[in-house]
Order: sequence, then C-alpha cells, then structure tokens
Amino acid sequence: MKKVVVGMSGGVDSSVAALLLQQQGYEVIGLFMRNWDSLADGEFNGPTTSSGICPQEEDYNDAKAVCDKLGITLHRKDFVKEYWDYVFTYFLDELKKGRTPNPDIMCNKYIKFDMFAKEALKLGADYIATGHYAKVENGHLYRALDSNKDQTYFLSQVSREQLSNVLFPLADYLKPDIRKIAEEAGLNTAKKKDSTGICFIGERNFTNFLKNYLPNTPGDVINIETNEVIGRHIGLMNYTIGQRRGLNIGGTEDKMFVVGKDLSKNVLYICLGEDNDYLISDSCIVDTVNWLGDEKITECTAKFRYRQQDIPVSLEWLDNGEILVKYPQGVKSVTPGQSCVFYSGNECVGGSIIKEVRKNNEKLWYL
Repeated sequence: MKKVVVGMSGGVDSSVAALLLQQQGYEVIGLFMRNWDSLADGEFNGPTTSSGICPQEEDYNDAKAVCDKLGITLHRKDFVKEYWDYVFTYFLDELKKGRTPNPDIMCNKYIKFDMFAKEALKLGADYIATGHYAKVENGHLYRALDSNKDQTYFLSQVSREQLSNVLFPLADYLKPDIRKIAEEAGLNTAKKKDSTGICFIGERNFTNFLKNYLPNTPGDVINIETNEVIGRHIGLMNYTIGQRRGLNIGGTEDKMFVVGKDLSKNVLYICLGEDNDYLISDSCIVDTVNWLGDEKITECTAKFRYRQQDIPVSLEWLDNGEILVKYPQGVKSVTPGQSCVFYSGNECVGGSIIKEVRKNNEKLWYL
C-alpha cells in the first residue's frame, strides 16, 4: 500500500483530499505545518476566533478532529524559521523596493513543496498531497476542473522535480461538491469559511501589520498628468499599481488610480479615471523564470494577476535567462513584483516574476 502524507491545513479542501485518498486505498498520514509565530512581534497582535484562540491553533484543532474522524495520524511540524527566511524576508525586501510581491507563490516553492516534502519523506511518504485545485499528469501541471478555484497560478514557481511525487485529489471536483462530500462524511470543516489573507499569516489590517516590520514614511501624492500635489500617502509599501480603494489621500478618491511610485523622492503617482493611458503597458521583462513545459515556446497566453483572464502574448527569450513578454493589445496595471504565469491551453507551462514594465519599447519611468 502506497503511503501519502497530506498537508492538513484545517480547511475543508485538505480534509476532503485526505478522505478521497483514503477511499482510493492509500495509507494516509496527516501533517500540519506551523509557519508563523503569532508572538513574533513580542506580543500577540493578530486576530482571534470566537473561542479566544488564534486562528492557527483553531486550524490545528480542526485538522486534528478530521484526522481523528478518518482514523489517521496527524503530525505537527514547525517551519517558522524557514518561512521567515525564505518567504517573509523576501516579502519585506520586495516591498522595500516598491514592488508588489506574492508571498503565497514563494510559500509553495520553498515551504509546502520543499520543506514539507522533505519532512514527509522522513515519515516514509511515497507521495505528498495537498488540497490545491490543480492537476498533475506525467510531470506536467494543468488547470483544475473548477476554473473559479484553479490554483496553478500559485504553483507556477514549483519545479517539475517537486511536482513529480505530488497528488492533487481535488483536480476534477467543483468546490460545492467538495463541501457536499465533507458534509456527507460528517467532517467538522464542511462549512468552514475558506482562509484569506497572506499565506499562513491570515487576515490582518495590512497597514497596521506592516508597521511592525517596515517604517511608514509619509510623502506626497502627485497627479501624474498635472504634476500637482493632491495629498499625502502613508508609506509607499501600502499601495499597489491599479489600486483605487482605500487610498486615504482625500479628494475624489473614487476616480483615482495608483499608477506609479518614485522611491528616491518618496512620491506616489496617481491618475484620474480607469481608462487613463498611464495604466496601460504593451510589454514587460520577467525574470525568476520557472519553465515547466517540455520546450521553449514563443506564443501562449499569460496571467499577470490571479483572477485575470488569459491574455495572448508572444515571448522573446533573452540571453540572460529573462523573457520579454509582448502584448501589443495593451494590458492594464501590470505590476513589478507580481507573477506572470504562462499557459498553453490548460497546461501551465511556466511562471516568472515581473521585473520591468514597458510601453513602446521603453521602460515606464513611473514604475
């Protein structure tokens, strides 16, 4: 009997993943990861549940209840230092550069499919499994059946080698079906709300949370079209390209969009109106390329944000390992630090990080 170690998060998806694998005849073991220390700032300042405990501990209790129900063993492992070193430090460094990082993608690369996988091997695993909505076939990564929940975007930095012994039991299920399976099996997580927020850190007041690690340095907000100072920002790290809500800079905010940052001058640039040309680019350079396809291609589709529709692009492979991604039709709010993920039909053929945003063959000076 093949042994599978399942990453048990305390949510409904990993709960049903364990159940399905058990029904398929695998020997299933649960492993719960603790990746964030709620006392990292010297005192607990995060959210609590109705029972008065932090969500991370409630998640462990839920995972334990599911494993007890299924009759499987649940192990617990701390990766707090590794998460800090490989994910959170990266997150902070990117913010210092004025970029918009995606820590969930790096968490998958360094923690869930690296540190976790190594720990699973110590437990005798033949495979590891998670509750991600994605599919792996013959070492290739494909979108899940549920297009609304598909998570290949977040798996785009995981290598083919890392995916070689991974099972995604939810690949061919819709989310409502997963909740129905959990309810019929009597699992306590059946109606539990899906987690949101930063991976393993959870829902926070982002501005207040970041103040524990990076100083807020207020500065001018400038209308990029008129060069007029129209307000004050609370620190460039709190804003991202294309943002229109929660700017807190006064004026007619419903018409304002963030278009750029100048770190040297500590200036936040905005424009008025979502159809403003300052939000549009026609190419970008990406690095940190993790190519998952069998061969390099020059035509495919891409996503520059998770919920974005696929956009036709052409790829020019540069000698330094970077890629020039071209989309002459124009795309709004392409953002340095975010991931550009490539698809050929339903196959996710690679991931990368947006380094430089361009228009008319020139880098946009305000990005």
